[in-house]
Amino acid sequence: MAYTGTPSPEGPIGSQYCVCKVELSVCGQNLLDRDVTSKSDPFCVLFMEVNGKWVELDRTETAVNNLNPAFSKKFIVDYHFEEVQKLKFALFDQDKSSTQLYEHDFLGEFSCTLGTIVSSKKITRTLLLGNGKPAGKGMITIAAQELSDNRVITLSMAGRKLDKKDLFGKSDPFLEFYKPGDDGKWMLVHRTEVIKYTLDPVWKPFTVPLVSLCDGDMEKLIKVMCYDYDSDGGHDFIGEFQTSVARMCEAQDAFPLELECINPKKQKKKKNYKNSGIIIVKSCKITRDFSFLDYILGGCQLMFTVGIDFTASNGNPRDPSSLHYINPMGTNEYLSAIWAVGQIIQDYDSDKMFPALGFGAQLPPDWKVSHEFAINFNPTNPFCSGVEGIVQAYSACLPHIRFYGPTNFSPIVNHVARFAAQATQQEAASQYFILLIITDGVISDMDETRHAVVQASKLPMSIIIVGVGNADFAAMEFLDGDSRVLRSHTGEEAVRDIVQFVPFRDFRNAPKETLAKAVLAELPQQVVQYFKHQNLPPINTEPA
Repeated sequence: MAYTGTPSPEGPIGSQYCVCKVELSVCGQNLLDRDVTSKSDPFCVLFMEVNGKWVELDRTETAVNNLNPAFSKKFIVDYHFEEVQKLKFALFDQDKSSTQLYEHDFLGEFSCTLGTIVSSKKITRTLLLGNGKPAGKGMITIAAQELSDNRVITLSMAGRKLDKKDLFGKSDPFLEFYKPGDDGKWMLVHRTEVIKYTLDPVWKPFTVPLVSLCDGDMEKLIKVMCYDYDSDGGHDFIGEFQTSVARMCEAQDAFPLELECINPKKQKKKKNYKNSGIIIVKSCKITRDFSFLDYILGGCQLMFTVGIDFTASNGNPRDPSSLHYINPMGTNEYLSAIWAVGQIIQDYDSDKMFPALGFGAQLPPDWKVSHEFAINFNPTNPFCSGVEGIVQAYSACLPHIRFYGPTNFSPIVNHVARFAAQATQQEAASQYFILLIITDGVISDMDETRHAVVQASKLPMSIIIVGVGNADFAAMEFLDGDSRVLRSHTGEEAVRDIVQFVPFRDFRNAPKETLAKAVLAELPQQVVQYFKHQNLPPINTEPA
């Protein structure tokens, strides 16, 4: 989720990183009363699981004599979509001034993932004691908010009667925008393009984050300097002025804002000096540039479907050399991929009911080949409850099917695309579909699959392909349009890259979290890209 902008003569200077921070607000209700003469004095401690151990991140203030505290101190946590971030909120009754937690009475705790909180925006849950029993009637409420200013400003600028700086022609003007830095010096924020041979330039509209231009403070002074471009780099100064975003926002399409461009040296020398031209703010608009978290906090659900390859090339599942053989540890590469991706995505689906489909097998009782069957053998209800449900249905179906072929992807891609197409009827960013295909090899229906993916690129849908075993996965790399735009066999281009392919073999000896990070890294930006392209704001949004 890091967006890196390359500096160019136009556009923002330096790099822009989208670092997501989430603010968590905590309230308690009906807490246990541990004090004899008065009510409890609760405080909340936040822990995060790091390498299997709970590490304290922060703690709130103490609320004196209060069994229903609303803590004013907020917890601020870095948010990573592609990781399972386990949190624990523990409440204590402050008894002494000690910082050691065992010195204070325990009032109950609640554990969940950060994904669970942001996907619900606000949750209320029962507090539990160490033995897993409820802490009386004690409850905890946690609310999440993204800590980022996502406003962007779009400016249309022009000039009139600027000073002529070139001997044999007119000027070649450009503008530079500065804001005050922490050290008191002016800091360059944006440079426009150069307009050649004119004293009445009209620059292209440009958009910059409001935080970049004025630190999000619309009253903050910004300085605009106008120069005449010289190819040797010795640009001639024309003039400057100071203004603020609030002032520039007065400009409307029919009523532009005019600002005098002043050259202080000329102003001192010449008594009748008026200005070195006029800079015109033709329009100034502030909008929101929505992030992945904005859509999730706004109520967008991620709809997860799994497609599993049951073709004969996987080998007999009873044979230890088979890719579908479940080892004594109860796992194989198929199950590892389902767990890695599913345990992240399940936090973002409120009912946690996931369709699990198979392809490339012969099914009882008539042993016909199917490229799109429910692995729970219930075609009208292919849903499994949570990732555990998918794993159970997968293990249960293995003895009852015959592995066959060919390896056709398009039926399952089209299956999910039908549901994604229905979601486009809703005029809100409410659902986004993710299809995880786990396969051992070469696609048989490449033309049909390319066509299906190109059509799906127009829908709220992404496809993750995990290749298991040691086959040649060149065709998968081809579908993953990171290096070139994917085209269907008719030549139609994909509107956007929606396929992410990773070979499982690259992660065999790595911690299981690394596979999830690799397959889910591109997903947040694919979600944002789709909804922006459709001009759909998050369901619950505030005006800019």
